[in-house]
This record gives sequence, structure tokens and C-alpha cells, in this order.
Amino acid sequence: MTVRRRLRLGMVGGGQGAFIGAVHRMAARLDDKWELTAGVFQSDPKHSREFGRSLGLAEDRCYGDFADMASAEAKRTDRIDAVSIVTPNHLHVPVARVFVAAGLPVICDKPLGISAKDVKALSSAVRRAGIPFIVTHTYSGYPMVRQARAMIEAGELGKIRVVQVEYAQDWLANDLPENKQADWRGDPERAGPGGALGDIATHAFHLAEFVTGLKASALSADLSTFVEERKVDDNAHVMLRYVDGAKGMLWASQVAAGEANGLRLRIFGERAGLEWEQETPETLTITKLGHPAHILRRGGPGLSAAAIAATRLPAGHPEGYLEAFAQIYSDAAELIHAHLEVRAPEGFAALAPGVEDGVRGVQFIEAAIQSHAHNSAWTEIS
Repeated sequence: MTVRRRLRLGMVGGGQGAFIGAVHRMAARLDDKWELTAGVFQSDPKHSREFGRSLGLAEDRCYGDFADMASAEAKRTDRIDAVSIVTPNHLHVPVARVFVAAGLPVICDKPLGISAKDVKALSSAVRRAGIPFIVTHTYSGYPMVRQARAMIEAGELGKIRVVQVEYAQDWLANDLPENKQADWRGDPERAGPGGALGDIATHAFHLAEFVTGLKASALSADLSTFVEERKVDDNAHVMLRYVDGAKGMLWASQVAAGEANGLRLRIFGERAGLEWEQETPETLTITKLGHPAHILRRGGPGLSAAAIAATRLPAGHPEGYLEAFAQIYSDAAELIHAHLEVRAPEGFAALAPGVEDGVRGVQFIEAAIQSHAHNSAWTEIS
């Protein structure tokens, strides 16, 4: 077995009070493949450096500006191997653009940006630079999600007919004026034009395409804003048409009373269907036509190589959100090692969502907003 050094990770964003920055740092550490080495964590340079020192970073690698960080790191012999971007949405593309130009691989939170034009230009820059670029669509890292994908690839469900996906939360059921996370997510200048659409519907949209292998070609969207003070949508109903004739329906809501993180996927083919829920991620329910339903369990018998490769603990020792997030970082580590060693990536690292998945998410947002503006008219995703 080849022993490789821990990769050096930089971070932009994720300072004091930020939820997702701490999650990224925990996920990166979990498989012992990364060490946080450098960062600019807050917009205020003084506070950014203080926060970096609190994480144990060296003084000269606690930066006050992301452009300074990219320039300085690119010149070091012990430069970071990748930067993790965990800022509000409007900064994803500007920050990524600077690090890509410096030749540094990027791990970016979703959605990739707030403008399809900008993310397409970023995608072109990534291709020209020839560097790894990973988008953290976390839920594709779950073992049983990868099991579902493998079963569909193997034809076990037959031709896919119906895709049902929903993502329901209630944390924005009321106005939260003192909540930092709600504040920027409700600001179109920072979050982009989509509220629930950009924050959680993009996860649902990616999950459906990741598992089925199908691309949605058009959609019809009905967006709602139930909290009067809010400037972006907080509920979305979207019908989808897939290129091979399959039909889909996506519901995303952040005002669904009683729902915590209700991401649920159901897929139905000619011969069988399957169901997976994020809040009970250890199991995958299979319903074969004419047979009783049966349940596959993570770590149990009968699983695909992809699901086994994403499994850390024996069956019955629950894995969850952090492990799924860590799988994306583990895949990213292999992609970057392969890039540095000029070889093809090993195992299932290529399953990690990339820049084109990020582009798809932003195209989905823009198509949904355009559809809603035209009385839910069918609109191409492009």
C-alpha cells in the first residue's frame, strides 16, 4: 500500500460563527488525508488572523486577504495543495478564479456561483489550468447513495421512468433577523437570486442526476416566498423532464414545519424502484415488481464495490453526514495526488462532483427562476 503525505489545505471563509466552515474542517481531518495549513477566514483582516491563530496555524499563513493568500501560497515550496472555499455564494467565483489562476486546485461549497455566465467562464478557466476542482455536494458521498447509483448503472431497475426528490426543512419558517446564517442566505446580493432554490434544491437536483446518471433537459417551476419579509424564495415545486423520457418532480422547502433535514430520493424503473432518506442513511429500500420490498444496509452483504469503498465502520456502527462529507474530501485527496503524480485516479474518486456539476446547479437555478417568471412555462436547462 502506498503511503502518501497529508495534503496541505487552505481555507477561505468559515470564520467565527460559520456553520459550514467547521464542518469542512472536521470532514477534511476525518480520514487523516488533509491538514489545515493556511487561510483567510473573515473579511476583517485582524479578526481573520486571530481566528487562524486560534486554529493553530503559523503566523505567516494567517492571511487577511484571499488574493494575497493565493499569491503567497503559489510561491512557496510547501504551498497548499488545494483551497477550500466556504464563503457566502457571491464570493465563490471571485475567490475560485484567483486560486485557479495561481494553479491551485479548488474544493468549493455549493452553489458554485450566482450567475451561469460566470460559472461557465470559471469552468473554462479550470479546463485550461488542468487542475482538480471539486464541488461539495455532500450527499453523493453516502455509501448507500453510491449503492443506488451502482444498481441503476447495472440496469437492475430497468429503464428509469420516474424520479421523485424532495428536501424539506423548517429552520426558516419564521423571519430570523438576528441569525447570521439566515441573514446572508436571505440577501440576494450574497446568496444569489435563489433562496431555498440555491441553498437546498441544488443538492436535490444534483442527487437525482448523480444517482440516475440522467440529465434533466427542461423544467417547470413554481416558487413561493411564504415569509413576508424575505427577499428570496423559501419553497420550490419543480417538474423535470429528462433527456431519455423520464419524468421528475422536485420539492424543496425551508418552511416545512417539523422537518429537520428531510432529503428523500425515490426512483422508479420498469422493473424496480428504490428509496433513500438522508435522515436514515444506513439503509436503501428496494422494491422489485411482483416481489416484497427488501432493505440493503451499509456495511452488510450484497453491496457494490463503490458502496464498500465509501464505508468506514462495520455494519451496525452508524455513519452519517460527517462521514459523507469526509468521503468528498477523501475523493478530492486522491484526485489531487493523481494530478501531482501525473496518473489516473484510483478507486472511485472520479465520483466526486466537479466543476461541471457546479455549472449544472447554477443553470438549474436560473432556469427555475426564468420559468417561474413566465407562469411556470417549460424552460430549457442550459
